[in-house]
Amino acid sequence: MKEFMLLIRTEGDYCAEMLPENYQEHIRKVGNYIAKLVQEGRLKGAQPLEMEGTMIHGNKGVFKDGPFIESKEMIVGYFHILAKDLSEAIEIAKANPIFQDTEARIEVRAIKHEPGILAANA
Repeated sequence: MKEFMLLIRTEGDYCAEMLPENYQEHIRKVGNYIAKLVQEGRLKGAQPLEMEGTMIHGNKGVFKDGPFIESKEMIVGYFHILAKDLSEAIEIAKANPIFQDTEARIEVRAIKHEPGILAANA
């Protein structure tokens, strides 16, 4: 199995605009999606991200921090999953219930394991 990051992108905080009952339904659907991934042994981690943040730009030791990229789109959460290949990881991403509740994009990226760069749990 290979490791993949699913980076979830939306236009701002879509949950803030939901009615309370719609938000609870969304949380239930996401919880079921997560439970299925856990049961299948495919989930390594998943969390939403805070809406507040900054972008750090750097070049040869000189840094600037500023707003996010000139767009309303932001990464609002991630899933760290296991899949046999990119095609399977894409199918897992397509099953995310976020697509039922808002317009979203999920970037699917394989994690590259580079010798000499140790993971925290290695």
